Amino acid sequence: MNEEAQAKAYAEADFAEPHNHCIELLAECLPDLPASGAAADLGCGPGDISRRFARAFPSWTVDGLDGSAAMLRFGHEEVLRSGLSDRVRLIECYLPNGDAPREHYDLVFSNALLHHLAEPTVLWTSVRRWSRAGGPVFVMDLLRPESREQARHLVEQYSGNEPEVLKHDFYNSLLASYSVDEVRSQLTASGLPHLEVRQSSDRHLIVWGII
Repeated sequence: MNEEAQAKAYAEADFAEPHNHCIELLAECLPDLPASGAAADLGCGPGDISRRFARAFPSWTVDGLDGSAAMLRFGHEEVLRSGLSDRVRLIECYLPNGDAPREHYDLVFSNALLHHLAEPTVLWTSVRRWSRAGGPVFVMDLLRPESREQARHLVEQYSGNEPEVLKHDFYNSLLASYSVDEVRSQLTASGLPHLEVRQSSDRHLIVWGII
């Protein structure tokens, strides 16, 4: 989402329900997170998940990594407005070979990045690169619906009042996403077969575990 109109629509959209659910599931799946640490948010976009994580885990810092300068411009403004600039940094970084502030993180998480990637191994390579040994990982992404008709139904159910550019992107994102079995195959091919995968809603799946 490098175009300004796409980035603006995404930054201004109301993702409170799925994004809050993402943080709730992260806490549920990884109950033994330490009291403090440094987290990396891969494909952070305008940083809404980064900010929500920082509020839910007030002794943690977050580095949000994303390749879209347009998205990050909106994100930097929101970080300043939210008063979280001492704990949340958003960095332009192209995965999997870009530069991050840290070599390894105490937690690596990602939301809604996988379906945007032309090659899914980019995410799993990045997860391995920035996770410390024995570190926790959490990924949430869209789940591909069984038909185009179901995809259209989901778009109207969850983004019927959003701008057309966002509805169009949501529809295409649903069709570009993966099934649970496909993600399991990706993890096996990437040397991460021990990570757990399950459907978490009518339109999402989650991946979690220890590297």
